Amino acid sequence: MELSQRIESFLNLGTFLREFSVGTSTNENSVQFSEIVKNDHIYNPWFTESNILQSAKAIGEALQKENVDEWLKSYPKLKNQKEIMKIGVITAGNIPLVGFHDFFTILISGNVFYGKLSSRDNRLLKFISDYLIFLNEEFKNLIYFTEEKLENFDAIIATGSNNSSRYFEYYFGKYPNIIRKYRNSVALLTGNETKTDIESLAFDIFSYFGLGCRNVSKLFLPKDFCLELFFENINHFASIYNHNKYANNYDYNKSVYLMNQIQHFNNGFVLLKEDEGMSSPIGVLFFQYYDDIQQVKEYLNFNKDQIQCVVSKSEIIKDAIPFGKAQQPELWDYADNVDTMKFLLNL
Repeated sequence: MELSQRIESFLNLGTFLREFSVGTSTNENSVQFSEIVKNDHIYNPWFTESNILQSAKAIGEALQKENVDEWLKSYPKLKNQKEIMKIGVITAGNIPLVGFHDFFTILISGNVFYGKLSSRDNRLLKFISDYLIFLNEEFKNLIYFTEEKLENFDAIIATGSNNSSRYFEYYFGKYPNIIRKYRNSVALLTGNETKTDIESLAFDIFSYFGLGCRNVSKLFLPKDFCLELFFENINHFASIYNHNKYANNYDYNKSVYLMNQIQHFNNGFVLLKEDEGMSSPIGVLFFQYYDDIQQVKEYLNFNKDQIQCVVSKSEIIKDAIPFGKAQQPELWDYADNVDTMKFLLNL
């Protein structure tokens, strides 16, 4: 299959996902996808219909011609014919379609996607696969899924927890690989944020219940920052407490803090705890005060291997993401800052 054909199929997929996510799709495949979207919470309670639609919309927005052209212009080697490689992929299952970018990159590069999907997210990507085959039957020879041990591949991309990454490194270290560990994202506030900034930041914190590596799990705040103002401007996410599993986590952590007399702040649906850690539990947001923003910059640089992205409008922080955009990555925003396309082209 020619590169232009692969690109065209993904652009058509993007159109379908954009239209479906806003309820305007008349595509004959919409009924099947709608059933998956509405019922996936049965298999994974965290995968609510609204969260799946949010993910589908973000992918659809990314799969527009100007974005794809901008992304691919950095890889002139794509136009050269090369040997097709079989790329084994182990996906995470923390948020809907979290493995899509690897899937997309492997297929656009002209290689074979050989995936072992997380049991928590193994229906959505299979529909995407079927839709691509519907658009172009040649994809049938480029996409394989297995529930067994991955074997006979040329390279591996594996994503999981810090514990599972040690397993991946042990078993797959002899192959060309990208092995991703769990990371967290943080937000740096200066005190000059507007009401709209904080409202947008709430999306970075609470989207997908905070389960993604790109979700903000910690705030860096200036000494005089008003937490009441912060709480006031995130109230549009109060309904998150209506989700049973989120509420259970929030209630559990609140009980632990109360029983152990651990100081915290509580607005009824999220707990703020002053903590030097970065990975906060579900229903909890860590924060840390600072006197000098340069010290925060040094901290971020020192811990860059644990940080997926930094949300801020401070010009001091290089490559900071605007408020509200953490879960809307561009195609060139690679997980762990590892260029997947470059890895594939250099095999």
